[in-house]
Order: sequence, then C-alpha cells, then structure tokens
Amino acid sequence: MDRTLLIIKPDAVKRNLIGTILKHLGDAGFKIIAMKMLWPDKEMGGAFYEIHKGKDFYDWLVNFISSGPIVVACLTAPDAPKKLREVVGATDPKKAAPGTVRNLYGTSVGENVVHASAPDENPEREVAFFFTDREIFTY
Repeated sequence: MDRTLLIIKPDAVKRNLIGTILKHLGDAGFKIIAMKMLWPDKEMGGAFYEIHKGKDFYDWLVNFISSGPIVVACLTAPDAPKKLREVVGATDPKKAAPGTVRNLYGTSVGENVVHASAPDENPEREVAFFFTDREIFTY
C-alpha cells in the first residue's frame, strides 16, 4: 500500500465540506491512517509550497493556505498518489472529470477545495511535512 497526502483547503473547511470529502475518498477505497486540523501561518505555508517559490502564483498560494484552518490527512491505497489525483480531478474544477471532488465542490482554479500530492513530486516528503512516523497508524 502506498501513502499520499491530502489537504482539505480553507475554502472547503469554511463551507463545511470536510466530512463530505472524506466520505468521497473512503468510498473510492482510501483509508485514513493519520489526520489533523491546523491553521498554518505564512511561514509554514511558504515552506510547504517551497517547490513553487518564484512562480507567479506562489504568494497567492501561501496567503490562501494560511487564510484559515485546513485538514491534512495521510491516505493509503494501492498506487495512492496516482489514484488520489484521479479521484480529486484536475486543478481547474471546470476541467475536472464529472464526479471528481474538484468538479463537485471546487469553485475556481485557486479555490479548488483540496491539495493532492503529485506522484512525481515526492508524496512522502509532503506526508513527512505534517506527520511524524509516530502519528501515522497502519492497520
């Protein structure tokens, strides 16, 4: 079983979509092996999105992720990073496949309700950013 990271972003938390999104992922076969709610400051947001530093959307992204509480979850499933990206859909909710999380609940490219680790951008690094090994359970 592979692991990956999901972030339920401030727009979804504000709209009370946490349970809805988690159910969608559970129905798709994911198991939650770690989860917590937190409110990242800009320093934490900048460190998490460091890979995008220098890009024109970096400041917006850091400001947005630090604008309210988020829920971070470590998920497991066969080929979890790839599967999660398929289940959440394209970054732009208008281009996301019907029935995907972003298609159903996203409102814009920026406010697209979730972050899902990209398979080629080291999902384990993202998991380790938020969770210690002791916080991750296996069953």
